[in-house]
Amino acid sequence: MPDTLVQTLGVLAALAAGLWAWRRFHYYSYWLIIGYPLVALTVRATWRKVALGCGLTKKRQRWWFTTVPGAIASTGIVKVRRRFQRVAVDTKPWMWLPRPTRHGWRVTLWTLEGQIPADYAQAAERLAHSWGVHAVRVSSPRPGRVVLAATMRDPLVRVDEIPPSSELLKVSVGRLETGGLWSIDFRTVPHWINAGATQSGKSNLANALIVGLAPQPVALVGFDLKGGVEFTPYAPRLSALATSRAESVGLLDDLVTLMVDRMGLCRTAGARNIWQLPPGVRPVPVVVLVDELAELYLMADKSEKDEVARTSTALLRVGQLGRAFGIYLFLSGQRIGSDLGPGVTALRAQCSGRICHRVNDPETATMTLGDLDPAALVSARAIPAETPGVAIVASQDGQWYRARSFYVSEHAAEYAARTWSHLAPEWSEVIRPDHSSGLDEADLSELLSA
Repeated sequence: MPDTLVQTLGVLAALAAGLWAWRRFHYYSYWLIIGYPLVALTVRATWRKVALGCGLTKKRQRWWFTTVPGAIASTGIVKVRRRFQRVAVDTKPWMWLPRPTRHGWRVTLWTLEGQIPADYAQAAERLAHSWGVHAVRVSSPRPGRVVLAATMRDPLVRVDEIPPSSELLKVSVGRLETGGLWSIDFRTVPHWINAGATQSGKSNLANALIVGLAPQPVALVGFDLKGGVEFTPYAPRLSALATSRAESVGLLDDLVTLMVDRMGLCRTAGARNIWQLPPGVRPVPVVVLVDELAELYLMADKSEKDEVARTSTALLRVGQLGRAFGIYLFLSGQRIGSDLGPGVTALRAQCSGRICHRVNDPETATMTLGDLDPAALVSARAIPAETPGVAIVASQDGQWYRARSFYVSEHAAEYAARTWSHLAPEWSEVIRPDHSSGLDEADLSELLSA
């Protein structure tokens, strides 16, 4: 008997160690074979109680076969009558079978009458605690349907190496909380705001963007009013760099002039934007990187008022009109608030892409995310200081996600800038009116007519 007990315990210990090793070294297969079936059964079995506890059920009248006590006779015997009657019951939303994903599962629900996706979004945290998962996100693919996407563990604890960019003006900079790639696509979302305090991962995201854009046929323009300490190491790949307010005014004037020239080119060709032009005529796209946006709006005295006004107006014009003419903005800053002036608020309205890292004041988070989703604002304020690179991202699909950028060191970004420096067009050539095609006026007209 003791030998049998020892053997049984040994087998159980070996089995437990094998399962631990399987889960540790190949979690994906472990999840599909062991974890997912157990979780799917648990979710389906507990859905009624969970829905009731989270306030997602509705009272409905149903015919019910029930037993009710009758009159009590003098002998003390209870007479029971069995009959049908209408009773109010709690009806749960219909749930399909959960489907596995790489980091969890997703399930489709049929909403009850009077329910909207926001009702489920408000209960997302309660659902996550009820099922013991890391997070639950809510989406609605069509009316009457809600999809719950659960992640079993935080996929942002560790992110992989940055993959190479395969599309023009699209860069994979990190991972979303769903496990998918976090991409910045300037063709889809032309202008971005990147807010974050010191050591929050804001500069690391700019490094990842430079590494992704460096091998692409685009012109990079930098505004670094911290004396150039941030972008000067990347100067080999930059076509232009402004390190002071005066230089910024001149460079913004160049961008506005460039935009007007491209307007004329598109008008001549009968095109609404540069992407409708023939490849031989299409001008090079320009990505404008701004570090410390607030420095463009701050002034020490009234003597700088006109300079700040010119800067604000030119930057706003680029934000309003630049997309169609291949000029895109990526604006970074520690402090972005309405107190910087009305120009900042107007510029924010032109930036559909929003990225909010950990910030020191709630107004910056409100300025970045407040007009999109209040729930995103709460999540942004909850980012801990020990997780640099984690941010709240408003993506091109109209939803917001927790995301984390890949770690890209300054040395890696500098190496990419030097390696691809031959792709950096000269700024004087970019802003030259006939640089769009490299042809004279007669050849240009002939090419457009063809």
